[in-house]
Amino acid sequence: MLSSVISNAVVLFFIIDPFGLIPIFVGILRGVAPERRGLVLMRELVIALAILLLFFFAGRHILGALHISEPALTLAGAIILFLIALPMIFPSIKLSFETEGAGEPLIVPLATPMLAGPSAIAMVLLLGTSGTGSMTSRLASVGLAWFVAAVVLVVGMRIAARIGKRTLIAIERLMGMLLVAISVEMLLGGLRAFLATLE
Repeated sequence: MLSSVISNAVVLFFIIDPFGLIPIFVGILRGVAPERRGLVLMRELVIALAILLLFFFAGRHILGALHISEPALTLAGAIILFLIALPMIFPSIKLSFETEGAGEPLIVPLATPMLAGPSAIAMVLLLGTSGTGSMTSRLASVGLAWFVAAVVLVVGMRIAARIGKRTLIAIERLMGMLLVAISVEMLLGGLRAFLATLE
């Protein structure tokens, strides 16, 4: 059970990619008063967690209403992970996010689509509707991934200047390589599940 929790949490952590978000968050929160940055960051983290939990618990109903099978969701998640990983490895094609105006950001773009983005939501949907493992262990995976990502962001934003941009890029590229391998494994798992339905 513990290994499953950690395994799923690691995948979701890589998808959230807090190391890659640190320089973006620093840039977006630059216009916020220094004494408010920590509070704004925590608020956005809590909102992102609420969004992920919403899709975790309501995912089965959403899939049922849309008539989407679990193998299809697994394959879609694998494709999304692969596409997310490519810009992490090749920064030249990475998109940048900017706030639409001055002032404190609220929900967009920090809580979503950065923290609780499409790929993270797809992974949480998959966890919420998966038949493997107990509901408690799958929920623990979401909570663990969010907590570690939150710690990385809070601490990382304070020491971003000391780490340096090149080190952050190197860490993000390593995470991208691991995410490619995870996406391929998910693709193979989805194909196996789909072929099993044909037997």
